[in-house]
Amino acid sequence: MKRSSSNSGTSSSTVTPESVGLSGYPVQIVSVGDEHSFQLEEQNLRAILNKNGVKNKPVVIVSVAGAFRKGKSFLLNFFIRYLNYVMQSENHSDYGWLDDESMALGGFSWRGGAERETTGILMWSEPFLMRTEGGEEVAVLLLDTQGAFDNKSTVKECATIFALSTMLSSIQVYNLHSNIQENDLQHLQLFTEYGKLATSDVSDVKPFQSLLFLVRDWSYPYDYEYGIEGGNQLLGTFLELSPTQHEELQLLREHIRSCFETIDCYLMPHPGLGVATNPRFDGRLSDVEVLFKEHLAQLVPQLLNQENLIIKEISGNKVTAQDLVEYFKVYMEIFKGDTLPEPKSLVRATAEANNLVALTTAKSLYTSKMESTCGGDKPYLNTEQLKEAHKIFKQQSVEAFHSVKKIGGAEFSSSYLEELEHAIDEAWENYSSANDAKSILRTMRTPITLFSCFVICYLMSGLFAVLGISALVSLLNAMLLISLVLLATWGYCRHSGELREVGTKIDEFAQLVWDLALSGPIQKISDATFSQMTGLSAGAPTANISTHTDLTSGSRITVAGSQDSGLRQRKVPSTLGTVSGS
Repeated sequence: MKRSSSNSGTSSSTVTPESVGLSGYPVQIVSVGDEHSFQLEEQNLRAILNKNGVKNKPVVIVSVAGAFRKGKSFLLNFFIRYLNYVMQSENHSDYGWLDDESMALGGFSWRGGAERETTGILMWSEPFLMRTEGGEEVAVLLLDTQGAFDNKSTVKECATIFALSTMLSSIQVYNLHSNIQENDLQHLQLFTEYGKLATSDVSDVKPFQSLLFLVRDWSYPYDYEYGIEGGNQLLGTFLELSPTQHEELQLLREHIRSCFETIDCYLMPHPGLGVATNPRFDGRLSDVEVLFKEHLAQLVPQLLNQENLIIKEISGNKVTAQDLVEYFKVYMEIFKGDTLPEPKSLVRATAEANNLVALTTAKSLYTSKMESTCGGDKPYLNTEQLKEAHKIFKQQSVEAFHSVKKIGGAEFSSSYLEELEHAIDEAWENYSSANDAKSILRTMRTPITLFSCFVICYLMSGLFAVLGISALVSLLNAMLLISLVLLATWGYCRHSGELREVGTKIDEFAQLVWDLALSGPIQKISDATFSQMTGLSAGAPTANISTHTDLTSGSRITVAGSQDSGLRQRKVPSTLGTVSGS
């Protein structure tokens, strides 16, 4: 796993994570190619998310997105400092996490200036294991994103980065400068449009979780005070719906409200001119205005303390670290096209993945239950009992499909439900046919063997009675009676579908007798009889006929050669298995 490179050029770039006591480092997980194409660095992503102790944990994903050169990476490094402090402190307390004002700020690469610093999407290499207020252990992941609307990025590039960030995060911080502008809402609408389309299919389910408008360098505290309360008052005025508003403005606000479960706003003061104008500023809090530090101490815990952690969910299901890899892959495939996809296609991809998982799980449930009831190694089961089992297992599979929470609603899932029912009906035909074969064809050797034993014992008993050997007569009569009882018992088992274990034991005994004594003679008699029945009448064109009959499978191959028509070969179909011939 490689560290991401940074565009160094100021003293702040010399502040490495190790120099400030951090064990992790930024890792590139989505990179931007020369042609403004995106590439998922899957190996890097798996190295972070598939770690032991992390991969099965639910994730909390905090991402900061917005315009370039507005302090996103700078802010994220305070998130890292907070989480690192909490992890190392007793009882995971956050008390005093900003006390050391002489410590430089390390973490994601950041610097002052006008040129962009971050490209693509970066993830901090070390997930922070925290416990929620309910006691559940989660892995907190931090994402740093490429700034939007610089002079090197296309519109598609900006939209893609922001959309990926919003789709994959449980807490999306929308980083703004000075105020909330109408164009900020319009940019947000571009990335949440498909959320509005999805709500028409998914009732009250919203596609995104938490959105925080973070207004930096707020300059009007006399109108709305710094912090979350003043921020929400400001946000309320911007998202307020009024009958006098133009329809376009109303739709924009309805879109935003319909796409996020919670929306808040925080107003941050300016960190001070010493920060903005000093090219050697390295993040030490001693150089930062007191008011900024006070609100930093409020903002970060409001996002990251155990009472406020928000677990990432998709369609109501918690996402684990290893699940997140698959969602990254699915979403990246969507954005690999030449044009930005329709917003609906993003929701559709997730909906299809949800429904396919539900369909596969339901099909597997039906197959496993049918295999345990009438699979290849199971004896014959009464037809009515098998039909009843099929109905029960089909209903259970349909219920299992419905029980999985899915994006897309009932109308979208209906085609997958039809596919499930069709697949089950096809599987039922196969299981039913296989079960019938066990009753009629596969077990033909058992009645032949037992009846042959009966006939042989009867004939031999009569012969030894004429010769006066009474001891052998008695033995043969006993064997005759046993054969008759076994034949009658076997017939009852196979006809009724009951006493299946007894029927299986009789089959095993008959197979042993067949292999040891009867298969050879009966095979020869069958071949000779068939040859006589297929003999050609005098005067007909001469032909060479060779046959081989296998009574264990009930199959026959006939190869006939005619002087008139040449060599021809014909195979007599059989439903019993492999056909052998000569």
